This record gives sequence, C-alpha cells and structure tokens, in this order.
Amino acid sequence: MAAVENITYYLEMHSSDAVRGKPLPAALSIVECVIKQFPLNRFLYQLVGGPWEWTDKLVWTDQQWRDLLERDNHRTFVAYEQGAIAGYYELQQSDNGDVEILYFGLVEAFFGKGFGGPMLTHALQSAWAWPGTKRVWVHTCTLDHPSALGNYQARGLHIYKEETE
Repeated sequence: MAAVENITYYLEMHSSDAVRGKPLPAALSIVECVIKQFPLNRFLYQLVGGPWEWTDKLVWTDQQWRDLLERDNHRTFVAYEQGAIAGYYELQQSDNGDVEILYFGLVEAFFGKGFGGPMLTHALQSAWAWPGTKRVWVHTCTLDHPSALGNYQARGLHIYKEETE
C-alpha cells in the first residue's frame, strides 16, 4: 500500500487590515483562559485534535505542558455554544513580533455550523490586538479538516511555503 502524501502549508498575514472577517454568531461565545491550566489545554488538544490524529503532545509530561503554557507569550481561547466546548485556539508570540496560531479547531460535533470562519476571525483579531504583533502565521496540512486551508485563505492569510512529506 502506498503512503499517503501529506502537504503542509504555511500561511501568514502582515497587517490587521488584511483580515477578511466573519461576524461571531450570537450562539457562539469565545473566552480567553486568563488563568492558565495546562490540563485544560491537554484536554482541548485531545478533544479537537482526536479526529485529525494530533498525537505529538500526547506523550508530553506535565512539566512540558507547563513549560509551553505558563508563559506570558502564550494565550488560550475557548469557544462555547450553549455551555458546551465548540472549539479552541492557542496563540504564541515570539520576541520578534510573530504570533503563531499554534492550535485551532472545532470539536467534531460542531462541524458544519458555520463557526470556523468567525472563530478564525476572532483568533486573527486577538493576535493583531496583542501589543507588538508584526506578523500572524499558522500551518495546516492535508491531514487536517478539508476546510482548514480554505478557511485560512478566506480570512486573508496567504501561503508562503509548502512542504511535502
């Protein structure tokens, strides 16, 4: 059996003016987790990433999770519909002003509700509102949700690099 080719796409945005937003539906609320709790991030990583086989961090120790999350340059946002977790995203800012959308996704039960575009708009606006931001970037691949790449491009991000595995 032939291996499936995986293409990773790196996308970026250099100005907040480039955001092509979608409004947040009234049913969806997004809250920043100001008090950092690494077990929550581990749970969100598994909840959202399960269908896409996000496995890299499943072997991480508690200390590795703390080292990533309990820094001032890392932020977590959770989306809710009617009290249920609908998705989440994480932002990480580097010293040079780059903000990476480190993780972004919806819980499988919320696919097809039109939440992806508004949630990504919120992520981009949050990244640009972070003082010192000069560029926002993200990567996705052909193993992620089939709508991921299109959503990133529709919100104004542009591909700057592709890698094939």
